[in-house]
Amino acid sequence: MRLRDQVVLITGGSRGVGAAVALAAAKEGAHIALAGKTIEPHPKLPGTLGEVAEQVRALGREAIVLQVDVRFPDQVNAMVEQTVSHFGRLDALINNAANMYRQPVDAYTEDFLKDAFDTNVISAMLLSSMSIPHLEITQGAIIFIGSTHTRRAFPGASPYATTKAALEGLTKVMAAELGPKQIRTGCILPGAVSTELNLRAGLFTAEEAKDRYDAVAGLHALGRIGTGTEVAEGVEYLIRAEWVTGVALEVDGGIGLGASNF
Repeated sequence: MRLRDQVVLITGGSRGVGAAVALAAAKEGAHIALAGKTIEPHPKLPGTLGEVAEQVRALGREAIVLQVDVRFPDQVNAMVEQTVSHFGRLDALINNAANMYRQPVDAYTEDFLKDAFDTNVISAMLLSSMSIPHLEITQGAIIFIGSTHTRRAFPGASPYATTKAALEGLTKVMAAELGPKQIRTGCILPGAVSTELNLRAGLFTAEEAKDRYDAVAGLHALGRIGTGTEVAEGVEYLIRAEWVTGVALEVDGGIGLGASNF
């Protein structure tokens, strides 16, 4: 087990990529702190933090559930402290919590853009900062979940793409600044992955989301969309890769190449 007894804190852990990362890390021996905005079942989406925690425990690993709205610094700080208080350490932080933001460039509104950056960028910056004292002790890693929206332009998605580009820049500067502390950083850039991101944001129905995934499958060099488990493989690698830092790792089926199978 390559992550035996390490402690991994994951935001947005109830479903999708976050849940997949939790299970992948647990299979490699890690204990998991699962954080999410709600612990109750979503009226339209499957999966809860509690259900993921039970799956982790079934693998013989320990898991705790933390209800946190990452937009509020006091809750973020409490999440870090509760994780370290419970497990006694922190080895990896996975900044996965995010929302999809779409708005035409000729219709930007200030409140919408501020919410996008509060949720997708500033929360991750503050959480990472608060985790540094604990990660320095373990010589751990900070991982951000970016997007290939920074590699291919999708009209209407500029607010989302811009927040993900900010995380890529943050990854590099943070790597340079935290290298002397032996803390590594990385950013995973997934291609199209079948998650509930757009559904949770209320942008599409389940049928519309499926149609969109089917439509973009051919934009990937490998001719299909990915899975959360495949993205989690990249995250797990960055957690344990001791001489890799500041990288943006494309786990995207080749969509960032600009090739297509059309």
